[in-house]
Amino acid sequence: MSQNKLERFSQLETFSNVLQFPAGMKGKWKDHFVNEQPITLELACGKGEYAVGLGRLYPGRNFIGVDIKGNRIWVGARMALQEGLNNVAFLRTQIDQLAEYFAPGEVSELWITFPDPQLRFSKAKKRLTHPKFLRLYQQILVPGGYIHLKTDSPDLYRFTKLVMDFYGCILTEDNDHVFDGKEVKEELKIRTHYESLDIAGSSRIHYLRFSLPADLGGKEKDLAFKEKLRDYE
Repeated sequence: MSQNKLERFSQLETFSNVLQFPAGMKGKWKDHFVNEQPITLELACGKGEYAVGLGRLYPGRNFIGVDIKGNRIWVGARMALQEGLNNVAFLRTQIDQLAEYFAPGEVSELWITFPDPQLRFSKAKKRLTHPKFLRLYQQILVPGGYIHLKTDSPDLYRFTKLVMDFYGCILTEDNDHVFDGKEVKEELKIRTHYESLDIAGSSRIHYLRFSLPADLGGKEKDLAFKEKLRDYE
């Protein structure tokens, strides 16, 4: 590990807005923020550009960036501290462990910004909009809480729409080309490091906002979806 990374990991231990694999936080985030403002998560936040950007836009809400890579979290956490954004925090953990850190209904919204699209069929379960993850989100979201996906991957965009249709998710906004000359909402103007790279080479940003149905179905539903996905891909 490089000296720079070692220094960052050491500094993270001193950052008041970073919690690394914390015990006993489930249902207690209001104690950390010292308020009961609604909580929004940025999943696989990387350098935390969205958590910080949303924190600037909405001082009456709390935002938590979630990622396993402390070296990246350091960037956003340091920026939030420097700007005095007390409504922004970072949680270092694996995303599939979210239910260990948040109580049912403790989270109001989720943002998934430029995640790895996991393009190979064998990696489909790692896509953050796969039904496996939707069930996880359902455990912590308030009923009707929004999930936002912003991606430059047309494949992940289409996959997510397929999931939504098959599982009965409620679509509230669908934009297949965010920056096409129309007026853009302020929260969609926030740019991440990965957005600037345009890894997909599409020069197009896709955005979906949706909520989950009360029942996502069970094993039989998932088996049917797997077969549909096999035909689709």
